[in-house]
Amino acid sequence: MFLSIDGGDGAGKSTQVQLLCDWLAEKGRQVVVCRDPGSTALGEAIRQLLLKRHDLEIDRRSEMLLYMAARSQMVEEIVRPAIERGKTVVSDRYLLSNVVYQAHAGGLDVETVWRVGRVATGGLMPDLTIVLDVPATAAAARITGQRDRMEQQGDAFHARVRQGFLAEAARRDDVVIVNAADSIEQVRDNIQTEVNRLFGP
Repeated sequence: MFLSIDGGDGAGKSTQVQLLCDWLAEKGRQVVVCRDPGSTALGEAIRQLLLKRHDLEIDRRSEMLLYMAARSQMVEEIVRPAIERGKTVVSDRYLLSNVVYQAHAGGLDVETVWRVGRVATGGLMPDLTIVLDVPATAAAARITGQRDRMEQQGDAFHARVRQGFLAEAARRDDVVIVNAADSIEQVRDNIQTEVNRLFGP
């Protein structure tokens, strides 16, 4: 099984990824957790370029392709082998983030980014993507410390990010929205409910 937790910056993804992994492990599943971009040597190097190098000018298309390269390596090195061994993979972000950040919010063509993403991942998509939804202004208030390149994109950009996630969830059966403005415990429970639906009876 392959699950992804996604959403805007400050939505609480890292916390909920950890809680989901703990719950899955308690249910007897072998869990592999990864973050996109990252999780491999190449992915972590690209992550530093994309998020920490404030001195670099990165065009949206270049930005999109760098994310794709990191994801491609993560899929081939970590995700696909884990799934083939019967493990459950939980990813902090995946292809949907590219579609939302670089297309819906960044101005690239949505369908083009989806097509490039299918090539980069060899068509491997999560069984379920859970989007943590919270108003952009509320999410921004949760971010502490120095902001990375994407977090610094501005309020209008992040408002478009939120609308992009909602738009994709409305047209895709494999994407569900969970209200991230609730308490951590309520968000955790709602995520577990969605995952239990996927497990079936």
